[in-house]
This record gives sequence, C-alpha cells and structure tokens, in this order.
Amino acid sequence: MSIVITGAGIVSAIGIGKAETLQSLLEEHTGIAPLQYLRADNRQFLAGEVKLSDEEMKQRLGISNEPTTRTSLMGMMALEEALSEAGLWPNNCQQSVAFVSGTTVGGMDKSEQYYLDYLGNDSHNDYILTHDCGSTTELMARRFGIFNMITTPSTACSSAANAIVMGANLLRSRMVDVAVVGGAECISRFHLNGFNSLMIIDPHQCRPFDADRAGLNLGEGAAYLVMENDEHARRRGAQPLAFLAGFGNACDAFHQTASSDDGEGAFLAMQKALRMAALQPSDINYVNAHGTGTPNNDVSESRALRRLFADTLPPVSSTKGMTGHTTSASGSVEAVICLLALQHAFLPANYGFTTPIPDGIIPVAHVETGRQLKHVMCNSFGFGGNDTSLIFEKNK
Repeated sequence: MSIVITGAGIVSAIGIGKAETLQSLLEEHTGIAPLQYLRADNRQFLAGEVKLSDEEMKQRLGISNEPTTRTSLMGMMALEEALSEAGLWPNNCQQSVAFVSGTTVGGMDKSEQYYLDYLGNDSHNDYILTHDCGSTTELMARRFGIFNMITTPSTACSSAANAIVMGANLLRSRMVDVAVVGGAECISRFHLNGFNSLMIIDPHQCRPFDADRAGLNLGEGAAYLVMENDEHARRRGAQPLAFLAGFGNACDAFHQTASSDDGEGAFLAMQKALRMAALQPSDINYVNAHGTGTPNNDVSESRALRRLFADTLPPVSSTKGMTGHTTSASGSVEAVICLLALQHAFLPANYGFTTPIPDGIIPVAHVETGRQLKHVMCNSFGFGGNDTSLIFEKNK
C-alpha cells in the first residue's frame, strides 16, 4: 500500500499559506525579527513569529468571542488550506478521518496571560480548559467537524513528525481512510525563557551549520498534511501531491536536552526510513536537516549524516534560519517545505551560513532552482533523543 499526500497547509513566519511560503523560500526571505506579538519582558530576542495578531487571525477565521489560543488559531488556518486542497472541506466528508496533531506548548500562551485572573477573579475562567495540549487539538477539530478520531502526540521537537508517523500507521493498519497529520505551536514566555535558561538562544540571527553559530531563534507556526492510501485517493478523484515513502523513529535516550555526540539516534532514524522506503543513501536528492543552529545539534547531526551517506552526501540545508525553530510544529512545517521543493524543483537555502564547521557538512548556502528532485529526507529531532526521519517521493 502506498501512502499519498493529497493536501497540505502551512502557516509560519515566512508566510500564510503555501504560495507565500514558496515565494519567501525562493527569495530567501527570513521571517526572524524582534518580538512583536508575544507579551514578554525579554523583547530583545529575535524570533520567527507569524505576522498576525490573535485578533487578526480570528477575523480571518470568522471567530468572535469563543475562547481560543494562538496555537489553535494558527492550526485552524493551516488545516483549512490542507483540507480544502484535498477536497475534504467545505464539502461533506463521508470518509473515516483521523486528526493527529502534535504540540507541546498547547494553550500555554493564554494561561500565562490570564493566570493572575484565574487566581483573583472569574473573568477568564473559560481559558483554563484551553491550557493542555489535547484541548488545542479539540479546538481545531471542532471547527471542521469531520474527524472520527483525535489524538495529540507530544514528543517535544519531533511531535509533528511523529504525528505523521502515527497517521501513516493508522492508514497502514486500515483503521481510517484518511489521516490529517502535523502540528501547531505558538511561542510562549515559558518556553522562550526555558530555552534561554539552557543558553541555546542566539540573540542575533541564527546560523545553522555555521562555525560561528551561537544557538537557535524560536519560531512558531502550524502545518498539516492530508494522507490516504493511493487506492482511496483514486476512488474519490484526489490528485496526489507526493508520496510518503518511508519513515523511521529512534530514541538514543542520551540526555534530556542534548543530542548524542555521534548522532546515534539521528543515524538510526534515517537508516530506518531508508530501509522502509527500500532506498539506498545515494537515492536521496536533498535533506532538510533538523539544523537548529546550536553548537551541539549541528555537530551531532553532521556526524550522523556523514556516517549514513559517506561519499554520497546529498545537498543539505536547514530552513530554520528563515522560519525559526517552530519546536513541536517543525516536523510538519519542514515537511511542507520539502513538498514545495519536490513540486517546484529547488533546493531551499540554509539562511545565515557563511563559514563551515571543521569536519561538518557544508549546507546549501543559497537557493538553487532547476534542481529536479525525486526523494527528499526531512529530519526532526526532539529532546530526550526522540528522533524521526521522513522520506517523501515526488508524484510519478
């Protein structure tokens, strides 16, 4: 059974929707800028914020007074694009559809905003129920009303990638006809300060895989894929955008927040994905790396890539220099970027790169167009060593 992708939607710092995102990628436009929308004391930080306020997103979605969170608002916009392209919305959907959405922050932004009100008065108590990760998924699901199954994986920065894996397994076991998969994550003060306490936030524009890298810039966003088996897609006349050819997950459990020195978990995840796809390393035409810009990750991932690909290392880039690190949403944000690269024949730039790491990989410094791609790999690595790799194949 082949798993096809019949719809995709994305919201991030470089665009609302696939068209804006594609334009930003081709023009090497970064969305990283001083904080504008997050109410934080540390406003000196740069971040990849979605360039809309909560109120502006509500207006776009036609939402008035019901309690919502920034994570769910971004998710609703990305979902609407994905479901519309797949022909599942606003038409009546007669299929069995699962919604698997990864997040870690969930509705924490509103908990931070209204916490003192929860303690002192009853003016915003409705938002208490929007705090947890699962309620964020339910807020999104209720808007569309087509889902028969809803679940929320939370594995830190590999959450959205693992949502894609879980959706694929639901399809392979024929538990559902369609799986809508991905993730959503807003920036909160809690995780901004948390990453800062780890001393891995760069106060300037981040530079993944650069010898002078000094950390990451946080980002936010949402992205979703509509997946189904190829027979089901043909029966309903849906046009595939690409195939999910393989995936792999591994956990090296090396450290709570650091990657292992030799990249063992990353290596095993990529190896498993290749094995499932029945591909050789030389068959991969591009790798969208996890590439956070931290001293630890970029060396660890470089070693894993060199270990796996050896003399056949394909072009590699991290797009987090443009979107920021969208944490739990990064796996699906970058999956959609991979789909755009497959469809439009280009290699995304590794924004900010100038100087190679000694013995590290040398990424694609600037966008390269006219590059026909057949197989691309998308890496997403989480805290605790929960590492996931996805392989997408161009529609035949």
